Amino acid sequence: MATGNMVGSLQKMTRYCTLAVVGALAAMPVLAQNVGLAGIMGSKAMLIINGSEPQSVPVGQSLDGVRVISISGDQVIVEIGGKKRPLRVGQHAVGAPAADGSGKVILTADWRGHFITTGNVNGTSLRFLVDTGATSIALGPTDARRIGIDPNQGQKGLVGTANGNAVVSRVVLNTVRIGDITLHNVEAVVMPTEMPEALLGMSFLNRMEMQRDGNTMTLKKRF
Repeated sequence: MATGNMVGSLQKMTRYCTLAVVGALAAMPVLAQNVGLAGIMGSKAMLIINGSEPQSVPVGQSLDGVRVISISGDQVIVEIGGKKRPLRVGQHAVGAPAADGSGKVILTADWRGHFITTGNVNGTSLRFLVDTGATSIALGPTDARRIGIDPNQGQKGLVGTANGNAVVSRVVLNTVRIGDITLHNVEAVVMPTEMPEALLGMSFLNRMEMQRDGNTMTLKKRF
């Protein structure tokens, strides 16, 4: 693993809060979407998906696999994984986006321009930030333990960070699933400090065709 390749990624993370991944995500089903309604602006619903900042989604449009079907008064009907769910302001619904067999995933940028999605590693739901500057998938110690990896095990390595060099543990993840894409035996590192989201780095992304179109990104499995 190249020493300097994690620097840009970790500098991004220092601009976030250093909280561990929200504990409630651990209790969600595999690839679950937690959708909340923050408000209604005319024909747009302000959706909170997996704890993200509220984003406006017009009727008929989708965000991270959640489609706004209709708005009537103070109620919004959303579709998650083919199932319609009613929401009022302050309410939440949990569902799983459907896999369509296409072998591709379409992601939508959040208000910061970052692509964040909920995936699955070794049977456990994890929240990922897509980061082409990271050589491999990177996990915080709490996320590593949740998927059954001891952060103290694995091959030790040294990476450069914004705060100097850090010792990481190199591991191999049995399965990594994002939407309808599943990869096996994917390299990852466990960082010594907590991270707001795991990084979906190039050990996953270099096996994808990646296409950016405005605020959407399409990932399609190559091999």
